[in-house]
Amino acid sequence: MFVELHYPEYLSAQELDVYLANGWFRMGQSIFTTNFLRFHDKFYSSIWLRIDLLNSEKSKTQQKIEKLNAKFRVEIQMANPTEQHEELFSKYRERMSFDPAPSVKNLLYGHQEERALLRIFDTVEINIYDENKLIGTGFLDLGEKSAAGISCFYDADYRKYSLGKYLMYLKMDFCKKNGFHFFYPGYFAPTYPLFDYKLDLAKSTLQYLDLVTDAWIPFKAFDSSQIPIDLIVEKLRTLSKILDSRGVKNEFKFYDFFDADMMHNLNGMGLLDFPAFLLCFDIEKDSRFLPMVIYDVRDEQFHLIIGTTVYKSIFEEAPEEHYNAYLLQILKFLYTGEVVEEMADVIELYGREITNLET
Repeated sequence: MFVELHYPEYLSAQELDVYLANGWFRMGQSIFTTNFLRFHDKFYSSIWLRIDLLNSEKSKTQQKIEKLNAKFRVEIQMANPTEQHEELFSKYRERMSFDPAPSVKNLLYGHQEERALLRIFDTVEINIYDENKLIGTGFLDLGEKSAAGISCFYDADYRKYSLGKYLMYLKMDFCKKNGFHFFYPGYFAPTYPLFDYKLDLAKSTLQYLDLVTDAWIPFKAFDSSQIPIDLIVEKLRTLSKILDSRGVKNEFKFYDFFDADMMHNLNGMGLLDFPAFLLCFDIEKDSRFLPMVIYDVRDEQFHLIIGTTVYKSIFEEAPEEHYNAYLLQILKFLYTGEVVEEMADVIELYGREITNLET
C-alpha cells in the first residue's frame, strides 16, 4: 500500500527502528507512511530520508551555525510540554504556509484527554534559551539504534540564527553521542521547497528510501527524472493520448482521496490509495462501477481495474482533472501489462463489455 496508518498500543524501541527503516513516521500517538502528498491541489512524491550517523562529520555549515548560536543555552530532557512551549508554537504557527497541529500537545498526543494520555513513543525535547526566554524547541523519538526528528519550532524574531537547522544539528549530535546509527528527519517533496533544508544537513551520508527497490540509497544517486508521481502522471497521460487518437473516451484524474485511509474512521478499509488514474469509457456520473487504469511504479505495470464507490463525498466538486465525487475501492483487476500500446488495445477491445457491467 502507498498509504498506511497504525495505532499500536505499545511500541518497543526495536519496533520503532523497523518502522523507521521502512519509511514510517509518527503522528500523534499513531504511526503512518505515505508515498504521496497534496499541497494546494498539487500532488507530490514524499521521499523518505535518513542520515548515516556512524559515517557523518560536522559540515562547515554546521560549525558556522553552532558558532552563531554559541551564546544561547541548550537544555535536553524527556518531553514535557509546558505553557512556554504552547506560546512559542502558537507564535510559530502564525507564519506557517500550511496548517500544522493546533498545539504541541496535539502534535505529540493527538486528541487524547489529558487525564489518560497514551505515550507509546520515547520522546526527547531540546530547548534553546536566550537567557530565560524559550526561543526554540525540537522533539525527537528514540528507538534502539535509530531516532526520528519529529518537529522543530522557534521564535521568528531570531530567524537570522537559523534556529530550525540548529535544532536539527543538535538532534543529530545528541544521537551520535548516545550511539545511534541513523537519524530520520522525515521526508522531502521534490519541487516543493519547504522541506529542502533537510537535504543540506549531512550531504555525504544522506540516504533516501527508493520506492521501487525498497532499499536505502545514497542521496547523491537520486534521479529527479524518476520521481514516482511524475512517472505515474507521464504514463497515464501517454495512454490517454493514444486512446484519444483512437476515439476511445477517457479522462485523466488526480484522486483527491488517495490518503483517506489516514482518517481514523476510514482506517483499515483498504481504500484506493493511488494518486491518479485514467477513467475509461462513457460511464454514467453516478455509476457504482468505474473502469479505470492505474499505473504502479513498483512493478512498472499498467493495471486495468474496476473501481467501486464506497462513500459519496460531502465536498464541492473538485477542480478540473481532479476526482472527489466518491471514496473508492478496487473491486477487480481485469488486465495487467507493461506496454502502453497493448493496454490501449485491451481497453479498445473490451470496452463494451466493461461499460455493460451494470446491465
